[in-house]
Amino acid sequence: MTLAIVVAVVVIALAFDYTNGFHDAANAIATSVSTRALTPRVALTLAAVMNFVGALLGQKVAHTVADTIDLDAADARHALVIVLAALLGAITWNLITWYFGLPSSSSHALIGGLVGAAIAAGPDVADIHWQTIVDKVLIPMVASPLVGFSLAFLVMLAIMWIFRARPAVKVLRGFRMAQTVSAAALALGHGLQDAQKTMGVIFLALVASGHAAATDGLPLWVIIGAAGAISAGTYSGGWRIMRTLGRRIIHLDPARGFAAEAVGAAVLYSTAYLWHAPISTTHTITSAIMGAGASKRLNAVRWSVAGNILFAWVSTFPAAGIVAAAVYWVLRLVLL
Repeated sequence: MTLAIVVAVVVIALAFDYTNGFHDAANAIATSVSTRALTPRVALTLAAVMNFVGALLGQKVAHTVADTIDLDAADARHALVIVLAALLGAITWNLITWYFGLPSSSSHALIGGLVGAAIAAGPDVADIHWQTIVDKVLIPMVASPLVGFSLAFLVMLAIMWIFRARPAVKVLRGFRMAQTVSAAALALGHGLQDAQKTMGVIFLALVASGHAAATDGLPLWVIIGAAGAISAGTYSGGWRIMRTLGRRIIHLDPARGFAAEAVGAAVLYSTAYLWHAPISTTHTITSAIMGAGASKRLNAVRWSVAGNILFAWVSTFPAAGIVAAAVYWVLRLVLL
């Protein structure tokens, strides 16, 4: 029975990774598509390929996710039920926000699910590493959108000053071509960040069930499986959220699209390699889009839409946790 639950956790984790892909596909391509730098299908293909490559480039974020809770006090079956409940809670919130077209964070849904399921299980079963969550999740959750907004605003001001004497048509044509590179860089960062979170959850399940030791590296099949799942999900597209990011927040031009994507990619790389923090790709690119748009004028950004997005950001962590806790109690009755 324990082996069956391990298999179920792996399958559902990869399903979460797939939903993460189509939920977050808009992150990498919305700006390029809305500025007509790339066609939707070409943009999705580019994003899917770069997501796969990015997922192979590191493991630090995966180990941070696996370290958010300690399940050593639980028996293997109970530990797996906690992980399973966390995944189902995160998937449920992903689907809810996808349906309403809100670019919420799959990362925070997953970690919120882990915390919610662990709280429901109780301190005698699951130990939550609150310091790790504060340092690696909550602080970056606040800091990354602020950094993304500020940097994109400054980068766009610099672009406007540098190219102030050039013909606007030629400048925009050049940035439309440059967006192919910036979109690819952002998609690479998305794979580097988000696929590793699924790897971390699968690794947590393997350790809890005795199929791996905490000091082991990630198995190759876990890396390839997570990379493939997020890549496939990205290729399937997330059109509802794409409309929100690409058009409803602000009508982007190629220069602002490039600035937002370049800044978003830079923030993703730095937090993955320097901070080992599982930040939200969604938060980062959305705030960068707002920052780049605000360089035109503050009222160019549709702040009412931004307010709805902010609500989704703030509510994701606790909402996914509540759903995961409810799922845990159901699974406990059925499987324990």
